Amino acid sequence: MAAALPEIRRAGAWTVGELLSAQARRVPDRVALDDGAKTLTYRTLDERANRLANALAALGVGRGARVAILSENRTEYLEATYAAAKLGAVLCALNWRLAREELAHCVRLVEPTVVLLSPRFEAAYAALGALDGVPGGTILLGDDYERRLQAAAVSAPPLCAEPEDGLLILYTSGTTGLPKGALISHRAELARMDVSRIDLGLQAGDGFVAWAPMFHMVSLEHALHVLGLGGTVFVVDGADIPHIVRLVATQPQWWLVLIPGMIERLVETLREGGVRPRGIRLAGALADLVPGQLVAEASRLLQAPYLNTFGSTETGMLPGCGRSFPVGTEPDSLAKDHNSLYLWRLVDRDDRDVATGEPGEIAVRGPTVFSGYWNADAVNAREFRGGWFHMGDMFVERPDGRIDFVDRAKYLIKSGGENIYPIEIERVLMRDARVAEAVVVRRRSVEWGEVPVAFVAVHDRTVTPDDLMRACRAQLSSYKLPREIRIVASQEDFPRSTSGKVQRQLVERWLDEGSA
Repeated sequence: MAAALPEIRRAGAWTVGELLSAQARRVPDRVALDDGAKTLTYRTLDERANRLANALAALGVGRGARVAILSENRTEYLEATYAAAKLGAVLCALNWRLAREELAHCVRLVEPTVVLLSPRFEAAYAALGALDGVPGGTILLGDDYERRLQAAAVSAPPLCAEPEDGLLILYTSGTTGLPKGALISHRAELARMDVSRIDLGLQAGDGFVAWAPMFHMVSLEHALHVLGLGGTVFVVDGADIPHIVRLVATQPQWWLVLIPGMIERLVETLREGGVRPRGIRLAGALADLVPGQLVAEASRLLQAPYLNTFGSTETGMLPGCGRSFPVGTEPDSLAKDHNSLYLWRLVDRDDRDVATGEPGEIAVRGPTVFSGYWNADAVNAREFRGGWFHMGDMFVERPDGRIDFVDRAKYLIKSGGENIYPIEIERVLMRDARVAEAVVVRRRSVEWGEVPVAFVAVHDRTVTPDDLMRACRAQLSSYKLPREIRIVASQEDFPRSTSGKVQRQLVERWLDEGSA
């Protein structure tokens, strides 16, 4: 009976806003944020977050309310995250890369009380026609924002957030339909910080370059982890390669995230400039999507092990980020070691456990798991069936317990009764050092139902589809051979999600259009 008392629950509680205040007391004069033009200490960041929280409260933002933000990477993004956290409100990180209808859907879905808006996206937001539906209106970052902060009290707002309250809504790119809003609680975010410490070696005082869009977990989430331990976050406005390289040369860092679409430019700049890293403990991400020789070269130039990560917005860095490749080493296996703080199963379509060596969808449980998709009861009932979150990703368990990523469960090529996972073919194609990236999609076939077709970006324009097909014949079963290989002009032509992953459904349209 005693355990039900609110005071006892509160004594065991811990939230993201409280964690910032604790660091402001512990290391008040340490630099928390640095955007290259200005720095904010922990004392200043906490005070500005308090002022913004009080300004938002005056506009009707309270516990459970949503505050949307449409902005490029800037220090105010993190101020807004902490302000919402202190109020028990939810920050909804709008993806400015979305088409107008998708972005309007994201705003309507969460029904924000207030929208924080960068001048860069003021016209795009006005075009949504959503202004009249936001009770508290918009706050324009810049002069309007600063005036409101100066007029608000610097004292901390009354403590009201609890661990299971929502902290963030991040929008998943998805494979079909409109984006879904993944609700991440304080509990999940703090548990993800623990995974960063246990499995990724995050230490108190570490530096982190937040260059990827903050509407994506890889920047916003890991910036929160570093700030939760008194480190410094270097805020960069996107993949500004010269800025990132300057930070490589001058700032010790915990983890420099590299993703497809920018890694090649970074490697080229590092190589040409003869840059000597100041000290990076980990580099990379998504090794399954990067050619092995590029993994080795990036690692060598940065003098840092390359992370063999796998994660999702819904789960954080699960189910695999507990392994990295030694400096300068081309990986001979992409098998994942398991993370801490989660349980897992590999299941078939009937949710029965599959045998070792057989592909199955991974289902997980643990404190890092999100709190479901916003206003999507039917989807949540399906994806959380049996008390496990079904990630939609296929893995195979090895006899030693490690797991190999196979592909998305929802993107499977069924050819003549056989299952073909695109990544099986892509890995063969990317073993050729002349290949920059390979993407395999399905094409309808009267004879076979579906057949694989490969689109390939190359470094060496002399390579031909016949060259690549010979490699496929030598390494793949006949039914897995691509029926056609097309050379595309550049990696930059591939349509990508915010995490850098190629969106296969959009590449499929090239088949109908007859072009790449």
